[in-house]
Amino acid sequence: MQVHLLCTLLLPLLGALGMALLGQRRANAREAVTLVTAVGLAGLVWTLLPSVLHGGRPALPIAELLPGLAVEFRLEPIGMLFGALASLLWLVNSIYSFGYMRANAERHQTRFYVLFAVAMFATLGIAFAGNLLTLFLFYELLTLSTYPLVAHSGSRQAIISARVYLGILLGTSIGLFLPAMIWTYRATGTLDFMPGGILSGHVSGPAAGLLLALYVFGVGKAAVMPVHRWLPAAMVAPAPVSALLHAVAVVKAGVFTLTKVVVYIFGIDFLAGQSQAGWLLYAAAFTVIVASFVAFRQTNLKRLLAYSTIGQLSYVIMAVSLFRPLAELGAVVHMVAHALGKITLFFAAGSLYTAAGITEIGQLRGIGRRMPWTMLAFTVGALSMIGMPPTAGFVSKWFILSGALEADNYVAIAAIVASTMLNAAYFLPIVVAAWFDSATIPREGQGEAPVVMLMAVVATAAMTVLFFFANGTALDLMAQLFGGAHGS
Repeated sequence: MQVHLLCTLLLPLLGALGMALLGQRRANAREAVTLVTAVGLAGLVWTLLPSVLHGGRPALPIAELLPGLAVEFRLEPIGMLFGALASLLWLVNSIYSFGYMRANAERHQTRFYVLFAVAMFATLGIAFAGNLLTLFLFYELLTLSTYPLVAHSGSRQAIISARVYLGILLGTSIGLFLPAMIWTYRATGTLDFMPGGILSGHVSGPAAGLLLALYVFGVGKAAVMPVHRWLPAAMVAPAPVSALLHAVAVVKAGVFTLTKVVVYIFGIDFLAGQSQAGWLLYAAAFTVIVASFVAFRQTNLKRLLAYSTIGQLSYVIMAVSLFRPLAELGAVVHMVAHALGKITLFFAAGSLYTAAGITEIGQLRGIGRRMPWTMLAFTVGALSMIGMPPTAGFVSKWFILSGALEADNYVAIAAIVASTMLNAAYFLPIVVAAWFDSATIPREGQGEAPVVMLMAVVATAAMTVLFFFANGTALDLMAQLFGGAHGS
């Protein structure tokens, strides 16, 4: 299992090396290497799943830096689910990228594919990290490897936006996340992820609330307001990069990190007994509502999706802050649901831009008759963001709302209901206009985007629906942490 885990982690780097050596002159071979690497990675990750499902915790120690402080990888249920999701979506995103990058004649395609592979290496490092130190190292690598992807076009606006992206994410991680880790290590003598947490008996009262704040705002990738501006700024990137940021890696790394900190560093029971931790729910609920309002006011499609992501991420944080098994289960499931629905929406946005030059919401009127498959996928993604059956979003919202009801937390219940209504208010008019209004784009010219892009967007839309009916594996994984919560 150690060899298996090591090969899984190293494969994206080996693929990146092959892509770099082939370069632009051998584009077909470079894309073949990308595809083979993505298929191989998905296969390696998913064949680790049975071991974890049966209670195994494969570990790969690398080096001990100080007593209780090592670089180590260890599989556990949340990381396994995150790794499986990321590897599957990278495969689909790679196929989509082949069509998008060529159809739009994007420059620096080799750099794009190489950095994408490095970002996946960092993502798997985060998913499989056995402690906070290892996670932090790969968290920073993910920021650095995605910065050039945000700045990909090389325009003045892209450079400025990429600097905002880099400045906020590095500033929060070094200024807040790192001090929180040092505090934790000095208090406990370890940074290992342990079921039930490691801080009980070492930190309590106001100190626990302050340490939690350092983690929440130090993990800037979770985009809890006010450390969220990097996310809409990054929308200058190409659609496959936006999909990477919102669905496959970056924002998921943020909420994944905070979930692991709550579950394995603080411990759910410990935080439930700390009144000073109650502020987290209000911060998350505030972000959910405000981000939904801002999304409602957007006229640019990608910016609307960006603010929608900010709100959806805080669903995870709000669920985690309820400190109830059902809600914690819902938080992890929502990572999956949001990833599937949001990558579908960004794929659709990229297809609309490629085939029809559409970037603004007002240009979508009647486009469903010209690009029916793309808009069908967009409709599925939108319904999932709202939380309507039969989509993945319904499953996660069911558990989050059940957890809020179990906790008798009316703030969370009100936030979920209000944000769901706002989600419907800004997504449903787009869907209705696309299918039933008169077209604003001439019908001449091509209809759908290139076939590989169409295949990808239809595939992720199908996954979004499939998860509604087939989510047992994810629930079985989470049952190892949260007991039989999904059966209650």
